[in-house]
Amino acid sequence: MKRVDYQYFAWLTSQIRTPPRRRTYNELFDRLHSIEFVVMPSIQHDENRVADALYLRQEFAEGENFTPSLVAVSVLEIIVALSRRLEFLTSWAADAWAWKLIKNLHLHSMYDPLTHHKADILDQTIERLIWRTYEENGQGGFFPLKEPEEDQRQIEIWYQMNAYVIEMNPLGGM
Repeated sequence: MKRVDYQYFAWLTSQIRTPPRRRTYNELFDRLHSIEFVVMPSIQHDENRVADALYLRQEFAEGENFTPSLVAVSVLEIIVALSRRLEFLTSWAADAWAWKLIKNLHLHSMYDPLTHHKADILDQTIERLIWRTYEENGQGGFFPLKEPEEDQRQIEIWYQMNAYVIEMNPLGGM
């Protein structure tokens, strides 16, 4: 990894509030950053979430005076970008949201070292997320719902996110 790319990676991971235990999640974050987030052509407007992730690169570049050399947007970038959108919609901080998204994917037990078994589970989880083979109610994705009004696999991430926020707290404050 180039120096600037490592600095960007460190900047991204600093925006995730991990539990205050003595565990580290470097291998999880590294793996999430090495996997490309793919937009499903059948789902309109998810490219807006990719644009949010690309904005992170611009923000980083402005502060550091250099740009990461990455091409594809990573799952890690999507998590951080979504966490910022969620912060805007709620009273929770973005770093707490980033960890909540990781927990929603059931990846919070993927602390270092990442065994072969854990890596296989991680890869399967991310594959389900990207290719939207999770449950209709969003279970296995970023935004699991108890009572979805529609198949979460068929609607854009923005609407999944909003339905999740509303269901979590229908009265407003979180």
